[in-house]
Amino acid sequence: MKLGALSKKRWSPLATGAGLGLCAAISLSLVGRPLGASGAYLRLAAYAGRALAPANVYFGVVAPPEIGWQAILLVGVFSGAFVSALLGGELRLRWVPESGWREAFGASRATRWVLAFAGAFLIEVGAGIAGGCTSGLAVSGGVVLSPGAFVFMAGMFAAGIPTAALVARRRR
Repeated sequence: MKLGALSKKRWSPLATGAGLGLCAAISLSLVGRPLGASGAYLRLAAYAGRALAPANVYFGVVAPPEIGWQAILLVGVFSGAFVSALLGGELRLRWVPESGWREAFGASRATRWVLAFAGAFLIEVGAGIAGGCTSGLAVSGGVVLSPGAFVFMAGMFAAGIPTAALVARRRR
């Protein structure tokens, strides 16, 4: 089944960025909520946190357990990725990506899982320190021209470019 642009394997980064900005603007104007995902993980993990430490003030007051709008946003993100991969003919179950990753880190599933978990953990800690994740700070903050969003994006690129260069050097 071909659906024009929806079935393309690769989209223009400019068109994709414009679409994401439009989604963020629509979310803010129609629903009054910015795009952001890190809070969903925190609120979902709070169920386990509260069960393990019922008297903990953090999971009782600061970040109580909740399945709210951010969890619903995550369901939409995962559903959209699934449909996009399906329409683009790229839907496959893989333990290790076919290219890029293998050249840099090898074909070990254990290495993939350990590094994915460590990276996700660091991103969540960084999101907590920064006051939001990439989508919340950069995208939604950028839509409202928040100075903090632009400081965050500068820091993200300042750290991301050397990291990408190191990984690319390791692949060679």
